[in-house]
Amino acid sequence: MHPSAQKVAQAAQELGLAIEVVEFAETTRTAPDAANAIGCHVAQIVKSLLFLVDGRPMLVLVSGANRLDEAKLAALCGTAPQNVKRADAETAKTVTGFAVGGIPPFGHTSPLPTYIDADLIGFPVVWAAAGTPHSVFAITPHDLIRATKGIIADLKTE
Repeated sequence: MHPSAQKVAQAAQELGLAIEVVEFAETTRTAPDAANAIGCHVAQIVKSLLFLVDGRPMLVLVSGANRLDEAKLAALCGTAPQNVKRADAETAKTVTGFAVGGIPPFGHTSPLPTYIDADLIGFPVVWAAAGTPHSVFAITPHDLIRATKGIIADLKTE
């Protein structure tokens, strides 16, 4: 197992979660790629996106079928839309400890405030990145909320 995937598995264990990391030869970097590899709906893919809100890092977990509405995120955080910026790849790697395309919902360098797309909650199981652009794991929405201490919100662009 790749060291980054091992780090995610260890973080899950520390959170009391039993996950199985699945590694693919093909990429799972994008939501459609991951859904194709796994054989699930793209809406069941958890996109882990790092944003800077008023300069502070925040993780947003979005359904693979949705686009994040940055104005909704700004409103939730009590700031103006221009104060919400997607983190660049270098910042994302520094803050989370993982490269873009493999950022898991937990196991980061330090805990991050997290918002979870309400559309993920309707599935029995969702799939998230496990530290690399070739690895994923299944998790129930309940466990995802518990592990991330995430706040469920309507985040999608209408």
